[in-house]
Amino acid sequence: MAASAKTLTAENHTVNEQWTVVSSRRGIKRRNSPRTQTLAPKQQQQHHHHHPWAPTDSEINFARESKLMQKMQIYMKKLETSRFFLTLLDQIRTPELTNCFLNVLSSESKMNMVIYGIGSLESYDSPRLQLSLAILLKRNVSWIGDIEVFDPVLSATETRVLEALGCSVLSVNEQGRRRAQKPMMFFMPHCEAELYDNLLQANWEVRLLNCIVLFGNSFETYEQHLSEFKNSSIVDSTTHILAARKFTDEFGIKTVSDDYFGAFHDSSWHFFSPALETELQFTSC
Repeated sequence: MAASAKTLTAENHTVNEQWTVVSSRRGIKRRNSPRTQTLAPKQQQQHHHHHPWAPTDSEINFARESKLMQKMQIYMKKLETSRFFLTLLDQIRTPELTNCFLNVLSSESKMNMVIYGIGSLESYDSPRLQLSLAILLKRNVSWIGDIEVFDPVLSATETRVLEALGCSVLSVNEQGRRRAQKPMMFFMPHCEAELYDNLLQANWEVRLLNCIVLFGNSFETYEQHLSEFKNSSIVDSTTHILAARKFTDEFGIKTVSDDYFGAFHDSSWHFFSPALETELQFTSC
């Protein structure tokens, strides 16, 4: 259980940043702030579910595009040969994880990937690394299908580069509430708790939860840290995360080197296997 001092401080720092994402604007997590403020109250969520979205700017700028595309190529090339990526591929191919992925796939041959909260690709390293990882996973893992991406901060340039890289950009802000009617991987490194909670809430049925693979912040870490935060809004935004812990199989990933620590620390694969609808009942109701 013991973690190095470095991991611990970074871990506390991150969790803290996620809880305070609304008020603070520092650092890489800031890419999440626009979304936090647009989250609808529960009773309005259906209405907001179909809220159309357009990029933050609409200008077409070929110089910016080619510069970003070049950066992405460099990041992917470096990542592809890194020990971090090779370690992650090895992990995916272990019998234990292979089995989990196959359970989710069931009779399907592929699962599509949905990326929420990728952040600004032009401004920051972490989003570029995270997107590079998603694209390389698709290239190296035969059962990953199409990639869809969304973040309200995306610019027109970023949108066009994402499309050139073979991803499709959603035209609606789903606020994390996609229902997994068929096997689906949700790739959500370092999103805020509320987005994971929205995803779980929208899929809070045995059949749907069984169709989900989630790559994102460690749910175990949320549980460990929750006792330190008595703030009720934090408790509200982790209700489903904590309730899901009892039927979640979680596999932490190894960041291996400092180069990838910032973009991927405290990330895990999560698989959900409730067997009975009764496991989804909240005792507090």
